[in-house]
Amino acid sequence: MKRSFTYALLLIAGILMYLPSMAQSNKNEIYVDAQGRIRWQKDHTEVYLFGVNYTVPFAYGYRSLKALDKDIEKEIDEDVYHLARMGADAFRVHIWDTEISDTTGNLLQNEHLKLFDYLVYRLKQRYIKIIITPIAFWGNGYPQRDEKTAGFSSKYNKGQATVNENAIKAQENYLKQLLQHVNPYTKLNYRDEPDVIAAELNNEPSHSGPKANVTAYINRLAAAARSTGWTKPLFYNISQSPYYADAVAKSNVNGFSFQWYPTGLVAGHEQKGNLLPNVDQYKILFDTIPEFHNKARMVYEFDAADVLQSCMYPAVARSFKLAGFQWVTQFAYDPLATAYGNTEYQTHFLNLAYTPAKAISFLIANRVFHLLPRNKDYGTYPADSVFDAYHVSYNDQESMSEMNTAKEYYYSGNTSASPSDAKKLEHIAGVGSSAVIGYKGYGAYFMDKLENGVWRLEVMPDAITVRDPFERPSPSREAVHIQWSDQPMKISLADIGDDFEIKGISQDNSYHTTASGGTFTIKPGTYLLVKKGKGTEKWTSQKMIGNLGLNEFIAPQSFSKEPYVSHTPVIEVSAGKAFTVNAKIINISPDAKVNLQVNRGFGPPASIPMEKTTPYDYSASIPAAQVNAGILTYRITIQDASKTYTFPGGYEGDLYAWDNLHNETWQTFVAAPNGKLSLFNATIDKGRTNPYFPVFTRNGGAQFTSGEETGQLTFRASIPAIKKGQEMGFQLYVGDKLKYRLPEVSSYSKMVVRARLQNGQAGKLRVALSNTDASTYSASVDLSNEFKNIEIPLSSFKPDSSLLLPRPYPSFLPLWFKAFSFSGLNISKLDKLEITTGRDLNTDQYNKPFGIEVESVTLEP
Repeated sequence: MKRSFTYALLLIAGILMYLPSMAQSNKNEIYVDAQGRIRWQKDHTEVYLFGVNYTVPFAYGYRSLKALDKDIEKEIDEDVYHLARMGADAFRVHIWDTEISDTTGNLLQNEHLKLFDYLVYRLKQRYIKIIITPIAFWGNGYPQRDEKTAGFSSKYNKGQATVNENAIKAQENYLKQLLQHVNPYTKLNYRDEPDVIAAELNNEPSHSGPKANVTAYINRLAAAARSTGWTKPLFYNISQSPYYADAVAKSNVNGFSFQWYPTGLVAGHEQKGNLLPNVDQYKILFDTIPEFHNKARMVYEFDAADVLQSCMYPAVARSFKLAGFQWVTQFAYDPLATAYGNTEYQTHFLNLAYTPAKAISFLIANRVFHLLPRNKDYGTYPADSVFDAYHVSYNDQESMSEMNTAKEYYYSGNTSASPSDAKKLEHIAGVGSSAVIGYKGYGAYFMDKLENGVWRLEVMPDAITVRDPFERPSPSREAVHIQWSDQPMKISLADIGDDFEIKGISQDNSYHTTASGGTFTIKPGTYLLVKKGKGTEKWTSQKMIGNLGLNEFIAPQSFSKEPYVSHTPVIEVSAGKAFTVNAKIINISPDAKVNLQVNRGFGPPASIPMEKTTPYDYSASIPAAQVNAGILTYRITIQDASKTYTFPGGYEGDLYAWDNLHNETWQTFVAAPNGKLSLFNATIDKGRTNPYFPVFTRNGGAQFTSGEETGQLTFRASIPAIKKGQEMGFQLYVGDKLKYRLPEVSSYSKMVVRARLQNGQAGKLRVALSNTDASTYSASVDLSNEFKNIEIPLSSFKPDSSLLLPRPYPSFLPLWFKAFSFSGLNISKLDKLEITTGRDLNTDQYNKPFGIEVESVTLEP
């Protein structure tokens, strides 16, 4: 009896001790179960959230808006609305502690903290959940220089922050104060804020020293957070420093954070070619660590950097779902006020107004992440380009993604796919045209069913890409131009018929018309589409549609007013074959005259009128008789009222005036009949090549250097002591080089590589060609120490793997990819050229200097 009584007392005491923490945990919206799955408290279902990072309260995001004299709270309102419109339901950012703390970790009550509080308040109103990462470990400068700030990160660098005792004490102090800070807008502290569902203790830590100390450091931060009464999940980065993964796994956190940059970072130009293999899978190396199991997994940052294609995000979401992640946030969403120049992070570019196709792709990715079955493997690309209700597509002309279910029909580009059940549709979003909506505008649009016969339509203005948004940025440089234009639209939807009303409901939008045969003219704004005879009295401006206001609409105005021609010349064409010059032209009147001025070897230039094919697209065909072997140069002139402009350069005035000093031209190489096709020339392709090198040192690496001939460069890769398994080389997108030489493709029977070895070694060069379906075929040749033209029959190329370049990050992710199927090398569908060396060396060649030089690669009859 005594034993039973004692047991009962202990049980009661235990329950009483547990009650406070149980009550506290009931304020939490999520929990991590014993198997490491994040679940909702309300119904215990698994949590899946997909969203963005967004930085406006801090650093450059804050400074850039201040420089434009913007009301930052209003800018936050507008951006958060667009995030909701894109379907985002997750937000994460590494807080710039250096701007809201002092050197000992005391929290500073300043404008940065107030703006972050305001952002959290607005995110809550849109039902967007939040994970905070309190510590960033760095200054606030990028892309500018760091400012002098008061925070502990200004005193201790990333390396010191995890080992210096005073730095750790500052972090503990700061964490306690931040988590107990009361948000003046919500009247809650972050410990008790239900929409702040978790915390990632810090951002991309730099660890050193004994592993036990790493575990102890993490536990100290976790203990500091929990000492405030924080009972929500805590995450810690495990992928940043894989060497310390086991030490991180042993810490007292609830889960681990990962990142993914599958196309590298900061290329300085748009990455082209089929990059879907780069996002085909996310492999985690840490399954052999016992403590890694039964912990939750989140992705704090990801992006297909330097990529404009709209096929990437849904494939990323699919791979994350298979890998077991439950929270994914892209880095980073561009603020509306500065997205015209993509100045915040030049390697990232996502904004609803300025990258409409990527924004729709993001919306589809959100649905993929929510709805796709967990742990379902859809195979290897291209087999997995169609998965469940989703489709991602790459070709060298256009990329797109789509979602097609009974209720949702989304597409990021023109699609011929019919809705799976048009009668049940409730949500449509797209760019371009489909079986339901015909539209030639350049912006995104959204249709949401309110009731039978009544739909909400939102149309964004046209977004015209006029410069490479991934080049060096500047606030004075417009990468994407916004134009508010009236555009024809046709809607074929039985629910509203073909003579429905269109009523403007956004602010200052009094537009009212009736469709004829489903066709009408539309301008940017928000509208009600109403079946003939249907009433709309209940749809007042105060109505909310989910987390969107009925009459809400946000869109930017044009940044520039001056005429501008965006044109990329064709690299190479065939002699005696007509070809078309295409250009995008903005800021000219509808009746402006545009002419292509083609320079000829003899006689005056030929003036060819350019035809307007869309409000911004112009084209002209250069006749075959004027396409002669050599260099073809040309310019574009615009006569708009009394003014004449000439491009490239954008100079105003008479092109042929005697004192005109401007002679810039575009040029295209015209190959001789049945001439060689250049796939790679080191001099020409220097800025377009993605090199790969295992370890860069003072004495080794990949570079472009002088060749044997004046003016001719070579690609050089060398290493002081090559080791087994090390390869080096490069990859290059070549699809644009074939476009206008296709008539001659069938005549090519061989490849000619001009290359040599360095350092007196013997060795092989591997040459690989990838088709647009990512199937790769390779052949190997022996090199000598002298430059030689080495012929390789195309018939000798065999199925092989290809490098995933730019190198995915984290670096533990796969480097090689092998396609699901091989249909045979097809020169007319070439996408990439790859050159590597280091494979198949003799044993006695290892641990010795090794290097190659490649000057050119051509296809020949």
